[in-house]
Amino acid sequence: MMTTLDLSLCYQELGFSEPPFRITPDTDFFFPGSRHVEALNHLRFGIVSGGLTMLTGEIGLGKTLLCRYLLRHAPQGVRFAYLLNPDQSYADLLISIYEDLTGTLPEDQSLGALQRELPKLLLRLAEGGERVVVLVDEAHRLSGKVLEGLRLLSNLDTEKDKLMCLLLVGQPELEQKLKGRAFRPLRQRISVRYRLEALDYRETRAYLLHRLRKATRAKSLRLQTGVPWLIYRLSKGVPRRINQLCDRALLGAFAKRQPVVSHWLVWKASREFLK
Repeated sequence: MMTTLDLSLCYQELGFSEPPFRITPDTDFFFPGSRHVEALNHLRFGIVSGGLTMLTGEIGLGKTLLCRYLLRHAPQGVRFAYLLNPDQSYADLLISIYEDLTGTLPEDQSLGALQRELPKLLLRLAEGGERVVVLVDEAHRLSGKVLEGLRLLSNLDTEKDKLMCLLLVGQPELEQKLKGRAFRPLRQRISVRYRLEALDYRETRAYLLHRLRKATRAKSLRLQTGVPWLIYRLSKGVPRRINQLCDRALLGAFAKRQPVVSHWLVWKASREFLK
């Protein structure tokens, strides 16, 4: 069984400074393709407008990477609360928001105390010139009670500005959930919407070349003619599947000591995990 160190040496021998196709959300590999840039711009516009923003997309399209990239390149004067695990009670979620905004846990963690203290905190930050953004990843997992609580919290405002901007990022199930009659007040508050789609062939090819260039430190292996098209067809343009296919195909090339990723290697890689 290969260790992490063994794999690192494999990539070095292939001519890479690091693995070019990790499935983890590495912001250094953010792909500035049209769809992801559009999605990012919608999130940024939502922050500027102060409204409620919803970004949805299927599994593996890069939603969490977009969230991390936005956090890493936060607009000036913006303070984020990033909720990666929304599957919790409303009180726990308020504690998470408070901790992200202040770096400390609230002394009184009862729901009543949190509901009194958070508006005061938001007002203090607004008076100091900071805009607060609550970014919820995996938002489709939020319970109805928590969604309603977040809506009420995002209603807080001064005479001119909202005290808190809410960004909801999740799978298409979020759209379906908000169609319910109980969520009509929240649905009507959404001012910015964007549905992230899979890459087309041209974008898939550009995505491959972008990742290879970012990680290449020396002369490395090349892709056989037509391989990008095969990868697109097998992955359906889903970045996570592209990464899985390419990573296994690269290691297959290493095992065979060949400087080219062939159609056969990509097809063999696909049989290992694409069902």
